[in-house]
Amino acid sequence: MSNEYIFQTIGVVESCFPQNFGIPRQPSLVPEARGGIRLLEPYNQSDAVRGLEEFSHLWVIFVFHRLKGDVAKTTVRPPRLGGNTRLGVFASRATHRPNPIGLSLVKLEKIDISSGDVILEVSGLDVTDGTPVLDIKPYLPYAESIPDATAGYANEAPKLQYEVIFAEEARQQAEALEVKYPEFMALLSKVLALDPRPAFHHHSDQYQDRIYGLGLYDQNIRWQLSANNAITVLDIKPVEVTA
Repeated sequence: MSNEYIFQTIGVVESCFPQNFGIPRQPSLVPEARGGIRLLEPYNQSDAVRGLEEFSHLWVIFVFHRLKGDVAKTTVRPPRLGGNTRLGVFASRATHRPNPIGLSLVKLEKIDISSGDVILEVSGLDVTDGTPVLDIKPYLPYAESIPDATAGYANEAPKLQYEVIFAEEARQQAEALEVKYPEFMALLSKVLALDPRPAFHHHSDQYQDRIYGLGLYDQNIRWQLSANNAITVLDIKPVEVTA
């Protein structure tokens, strides 16, 4: 019996996250994180999504396509445990897996069928732009919502850790972007409030004054953890496109 399989990409994610850093560590933590799943041939037709509009949420099975050259690991360090405690890979949702496959639960906002394209508009995204999709399945509450389930070290959703404030120039830049990207300020605020820094940065004075960069859509955001234990957005500028 063969243990190798070939899978077809059935769609591509169009996400507000152009890079891995800053992505919420689980789906639905930031409802303002919106995007689409553009279906590819031969599934870019209305027949492939007939009846899907009756479901509110979707399971998206995708590929961690940016993990180039990574070696599968048997243990990982979950960020929820501070990045110092090792657990078995199957006791986590880490990206470093035997097969680079991810699973995400998103809300279906709209199905856009026009000009030969089929795009599933979704919210609560936690994947990067350009992510290959292997399959889409409707969420079934009666089978997949278990009220008395337990979740070990991750029994509760992570809390918003920091107040997010905007320097005056950054606030003006963010408000101007709301025309192009509605809820831009809310999206950025929640992404930063969840503290996207690597776990080992939390416990070291070495990173206390560090200025971080974060990508959202086609914008680059510079931000810093301030002395008053708040995150300050310093400035927002378009990503420079190099020839």
